[in-house]
Amino acid sequence: MAFTPSKDHKRIAREQKKLEKRMAREEAKAAKLEAQRAEEEAAELAAAKQAELDEEARIEAEFEAELKAEEEAKKNAE
Repeated sequence: MAFTPSKDHKRIAREQKKLEKRMAREEAKAAKLEAQRAEEEAAELAAAKQAELDEEARIEAEFEAELKAEEEAKKNAE
């Protein structure tokens, strides 16, 4: 006579399979959340870097404008 697994064994195997699927979903969700956080952090760093570059460009433009105004004032004074 062939051996057949009990219903209890089948139930345990089914529950184990469900548990493994749930764990895989939770791991995928955690990985996705971590990737999203990393992306947001990278975006914040890029925005900060761009703001710094914009500020440097603004200061440089102001300096150039002041220099040009001084040169014109010197030229007009002569």
